[in-house]
Amino acid sequence: MSDCIFCKIIKKEIPAKIVYEDDKVVAFEDVNPQAPVHILIVPIKHIPTILDITQDDNALIGHIFMVANNIAKNKGISGSGFRTVFNCNKDAGQAVYHIHLHILGGRRMAWPPG
Repeated sequence: MSDCIFCKIIKKEIPAKIVYEDDKVVAFEDVNPQAPVHILIVPIKHIPTILDITQDDNALIGHIFMVANNIAKNKGISGSGFRTVFNCNKDAGQAVYHIHLHILGGRRMAWPPG
């Protein structure tokens, strides 16, 4: 998608503080962090919402969670706890229509969220 901000970050057309990158995903710091650690993991494949995930994406989604696991350990939040969130569509707070997993940690999280 030519107008997708996350696609532009993946292509290095827009700068971002990248913390992890491989042939399937890019992870970077959120520009509007909601916690001391707030990382977004974005698949290189453009998928607008989680409703657009197909059976062919099973391995990719599993990979996203394995990357989240490693990032949480590397950022020192795995012991105290962290939250992972996929938002889907407007009412859930999805602002960029390219799926992305939020990793939030470094502070106590409230429940319920939102």
